[in-house]
Amino acid sequence: MTETQPVRRRRGRGARERILKAATELFTAQGINATGMDQLSTAAEVSKRTLYTHFFSKDKLVEAYLQSLVDARLPVLPSPAERTVSPRDQLLAVFDRKPTETTAPVRGCPFLNVSVEVPDPGHSVHQLAAAYKREFARRLTDIAREAGVADPETLGEQLALLFDGAAARGTALNSSHTSVCARSIAEALVDAALADVGPASPR
Repeated sequence: MTETQPVRRRRGRGARERILKAATELFTAQGINATGMDQLSTAAEVSKRTLYTHFFSKDKLVEAYLQSLVDARLPVLPSPAERTVSPRDQLLAVFDRKPTETTAPVRGCPFLNVSVEVPDPGHSVHQLAAAYKREFARRLTDIAREAGVADPETLGEQLALLFDGAAARGTALNSSHTSVCARSIAEALVDAALADVGPASPR
């Protein structure tokens, strides 16, 4: 990226947070390969020296970016304080997340996007994305097991695959409506798996 104007730098604390915020916005909007470190330092209003002080390589910045998304995106098992939330509702909750209101193109799942942009399965960034996807399915499996379904591993993998398929199709079609269809399919899968369990009781 060619800079045609002086870049305003901000002094003081919070540089790491500004860098991560800029990375999230730029990686989401245009992908990681199209985003350069010059552009990131400009958007975060820090020098490149400061940028590399916090993240000594772009790979490390991408890893930190992905790690910052993990907790908010993984399925969560009901806590003891949430006994009124049924496992069924917990399984469907991942399909109920409302997309961010924006006029920008739909970007789908950042972990899928990164795994496509960094196709080498031995690369640390790709491995992080793959680990997240395995954990996503494992969390769904744990919730399905909590619900008492006969084959929680299969249901967990089915729901994870459905979620990823909807995200990928939504990106290709630039549409958030794929999640609505995915949710109805997920509901059918969950209810079929619960049919032989009997009335579900909140745990």
